Amino acid sequence: QRRETYATSGPRIALRFFGGWHYQAQLLSDPELLNKAYQSGVPMGGVLPLRDADIAPQFIVTALKDSEGANLDRVQIIKGWVDKAGRSHEQVYDVVASGQRVTGADGKFAPLGSTVNIADASYTNTIGASYLATVWQDPAFDQTQNAFYYARVLEIPTPRYSTYDAKLLGLEAPVPATIQERAISSPIWYSTSGD
Repeated sequence: QRRETYATSGPRIALRFFGGWHYQAQLLSDPELLNKAYQSGVPMGGVLPLRDADIAPQFIVTALKDSEGANLDRVQIIKGWVDKAGRSHEQVYDVVASGQRVTGADGKFAPLGSTVNIADASYTNTIGASYLATVWQDPAFDQTQNAFYYARVLEIPTPRYSTYDAKLLGLEAPVPATIQERAISSPIWYSTSGD
């Protein structure tokens, strides 16, 4: 009923996503992170309350890898809205990544690389991170525009199931031979009316 849920493409990635107006970066290291995130904002599936100051919304996202799966590559927040002409738009923001990467001029993180051995249908967890977290603020917020935001977490590249099958059957792996499994949160809505 609260719509506080998320989906994955298979791995058991643990994803938390909150939106509010007064989150600070130091909250990420606070042992009371979850309690304070709920108290001063809404979880995924929620509607942001009306603003009480002239600021853009902030979002907390945390992601923990599947204990038996691949490390994490990056976290993205996707913003969607409909313009005055009725056209829908989406903007993908890279918000935190493994490997101490920084965003380039295009606002994206450079590719992390891959440890996949296609012939052997294997990979190693020598790249990526087991945990990623950040507080992110919308740099293009328009208080007059209804919008929604959701989080997407990407794992490092791993072999596709068809690549595992190809190795087992002694066949050439189909293209593409790798995949980046993911988790996707339910959205958080911003409504100009607060509904």
